[in-house]
Amino acid sequence: MLRSTVPAFVLACLSLTGCTSSSGPDALMAGLPSKEVTSSVTPSAPVPQASVGEASQKVALNRQPHQEVLAWGGPMPSGSPAFAAVDKQMSTQQRAAPVIAPPAIPQARVNLPQDRPVQLAMAGSVAMSAGSSARSRVFRPAFSDAKPINFGRVQPKHFEVHGVDVSRWQANIDWERLRTRGANFAFIKATDGGDHLDPMFRTNWERAKAAGVRRGAYHFFYWCRPASHQADWFIRNVPRDPDALPPVIDVEYNGESSCKMRLSRAQVLEKMQVFMDRLERHYGKRPIIYTAPDFYKDHLSGELRDYPFWLRAVAQHPSRVYPDRKWLFWQYSGSGLSHGVEGKIDLNVFNGREEDWHRWIGRGGNG
Repeated sequence: MLRSTVPAFVLACLSLTGCTSSSGPDALMAGLPSKEVTSSVTPSAPVPQASVGEASQKVALNRQPHQEVLAWGGPMPSGSPAFAAVDKQMSTQQRAAPVIAPPAIPQARVNLPQDRPVQLAMAGSVAMSAGSSARSRVFRPAFSDAKPINFGRVQPKHFEVHGVDVSRWQANIDWERLRTRGANFAFIKATDGGDHLDPMFRTNWERAKAAGVRRGAYHFFYWCRPASHQADWFIRNVPRDPDALPPVIDVEYNGESSCKMRLSRAQVLEKMQVFMDRLERHYGKRPIIYTAPDFYKDHLSGELRDYPFWLRAVAQHPSRVYPDRKWLFWQYSGSGLSHGVEGKIDLNVFNGREEDWHRWIGRGGNG
């Protein structure tokens, strides 16, 4: 919902030209970068500034008032004036075998539907092939933390495979050095909304792979933009690399966003499904869902059982924050420190042993 303090002339401009930025009026001023900040760290180095792609990467959309048609074939409910106001700015364009967890955290097995032909991107069972013989070395973590937390009986150090997630806020990263400090995988910010590309995405995407880091791309979901537009924008900017980790949809609340819309659980799930189905068809891998405690409680608890989850829990172990959810990745810190990157960086673990990691990479990560 647009803030009531937005000047009348801005509203008039929007009504005439349509919203060309997923961040609303804030991103219309002087080509500023998106405010959809998904990394939990704050910038500690000069942040690269760049416009969104070259001319060949810009999307030409015809702006017409509409309601997004969802998977059930009907229009999204529009019971609030706030939704109607934002909806006028939208255009008409148009789901896992379990992870073998450490003994301290037993995970329940989930029986999945048998009608999904796409290769699932979850860890394989013990009977699965060990995957590619060209295994990459797993480096033990040598990170430190500016704000260390005692998580109790099960600590991040008890997990064998660690990694990071990054965006433009980390500026220029020494990927070779970061990998030897324990970054065996990296989730790299790619896009948010339907027209913003992280200016460091391509550099990070290429340099991480060159350094031997298993990497995947993530998209920050913007609730004031049609899910289909966002999926198309992600696909337009993220290569279909068989060596990449599954794509990630980042769903959370962001107080800095100009989009103030709060949808119902049904609407949230429906929009997510539209986005995830399209990515799964394109990349052949089941998307991973990243989320935070408040958003999860409001919209995702008990839902989407056949999708892998990447959970943010920086004060308590995920078993306490998300008691009903088995998980694939755990983001345990937003204040990590490491050689290879200036300032703070988000730290994560894979829910399994090294053998489970290689099995998952060989079976699911490579499609």
